[in-house]
Amino acid sequence: MSKGDEGYGEWEELVGAALLGTDRRRAGGPAGSPETLLDAAAVHAVRRRAGLRPAAAGPHPQPAIRDPRPAPPEAAGHRLAQLLAGRTAAGSGSGRRGAAPDLTELLPQWLAAAGRYGYRAPAALVPALLDAARARTDLRPQALALAGTRGLWLARLNPDWRFALRGGAGGTGDLPEATDQAGVERLWQEGLFAERVALLGAVRAQEAAAATRLLATTWATERAEDRLMFLDSLRVGLSQEDEPFLEAALGDRSRNVRATAAELLSALPRSALAGRMAERALACVGPEGVTPPAECDAGMLRDGVVKRPPAGRGERAWWLGQIVEAAPLSCWRERFGGLGPAEIVALPAAEGEGWTEELHAAWCRAAVRQRDAAWSRALLGPPSASPAAGPGTASLAERAKLLETLPDAERAEWVAEFIRAHGLSEAFQLLGVCVVPWAGALGRAVVDALDMAREAGSYPWSFSGVMGLAERCLDPAEAGRLEALTAATEEPPDAAPGAAAYWAEAFQRLVATLRLRAAMLSELAPAA
Repeated sequence: MSKGDEGYGEWEELVGAALLGTDRRRAGGPAGSPETLLDAAAVHAVRRRAGLRPAAAGPHPQPAIRDPRPAPPEAAGHRLAQLLAGRTAAGSGSGRRGAAPDLTELLPQWLAAAGRYGYRAPAALVPALLDAARARTDLRPQALALAGTRGLWLARLNPDWRFALRGGAGGTGDLPEATDQAGVERLWQEGLFAERVALLGAVRAQEAAAATRLLATTWATERAEDRLMFLDSLRVGLSQEDEPFLEAALGDRSRNVRATAAELLSALPRSALAGRMAERALACVGPEGVTPPAECDAGMLRDGVVKRPPAGRGERAWWLGQIVEAAPLSCWRERFGGLGPAEIVALPAAEGEGWTEELHAAWCRAAVRQRDAAWSRALLGPPSASPAAGPGTASLAERAKLLETLPDAERAEWVAEFIRAHGLSEAFQLLGVCVVPWAGALGRAVVDALDMAREAGSYPWSFSGVMGLAERCLDPAEAGRLEALTAATEEPPDAAPGAAAYWAEAFQRLVATLRLRAAMLSELAPAA
């Protein structure tokens, strides 16, 4: 609107009244209350906008690369929309969850099942899926894989979804064949970070050595955080062929990159670094006792040993733990005269010096890093033993990591026996590493322990975390067997007020959730 346009003077008067105040602009201008001024401004704003000429249209974006994967069945798509909306039945004013399933907690299972079937996200739901992944980082790998090429296309257009471009997830579109050298090199040089990570994984799946050769072509010019993430991606398919590249990375200018390279090399029992660490460890630990290193020399520093301990830790104990953690566990049998892991762990180790706890904790970390089930069994001990008296560690978090190295069925049986011996109060972290759905014995142990807690009049709120896990992890086929637990029972004399009703409500929600999960999985199954 120019000065010659009709209505320009009235707009100027409105601006003046807004700046000076309506009470000071009575003469020759708009008068009245501030509300009147706002009404007049609204009318004139519409007039001004109506008089604007439209700007030139920008170029249309290129269409998204076609995703060849099929969409899920229609019913499954409707279920995904429901889960993304997060609709749950309204609870009471007391803050209780009610008996309706919590739909938002079932979204990860839907995404995992859809991924197993090889589906892509329905196009209309990709924005909501990206919003969910933005809000919940735990959903990102599966959500971005499901969103696929359309998700990346949208992420380039919306700054709120930029995280998807660096997500490193699958579903990044049509990658060149690993044998297409020109296509691989072009995408590696020009692609987005997520595309480059996906490309590195595809090349690695074809030939491990080719992946590290590709990475070496740009390694010196990559940013430190990108070098770290590329290096971390080598955990999948880690093999002895990676040793030359990782050994060179021990001299990287980034401390985090050096530490990660040392960790990966220590997971290769035949690597030169593992041999150097074994030599150091065997000089410190043996049947005669423990003698920690007196100093942290340059060789130890290059091999990833951190010199300065955290607050409250002694230097020598700190160095000892790092050396033993990085040494191959196979080196201890000969050092201890042919004894096995359980016999070695049971030996006293200079109790007067207090080294046993440090040594066993380092062996725990080594067993986790090297995925050594035999050492994990020895360090866990029998599940019926008190955690405080365990041979390896009393830490439930460390015990959960050890359990992850055991076969699925053995892991479930160990945790079931632990629950039968100790109840649920210390089992939450251990349950979190068991394969879903829980094996029959484990599921029965959890339900039986919950029922026993109800009969004992225990505070039901103390078990809400385990109950939530049960909703997501029990076999849906258990719903019928659990129906009898949904009825309210009489409260024991010393029970918390209202506990019986809460327990009944919690079991009702458990059964309803199991049935919903069964329906959800049935909907995802492809038509015969």
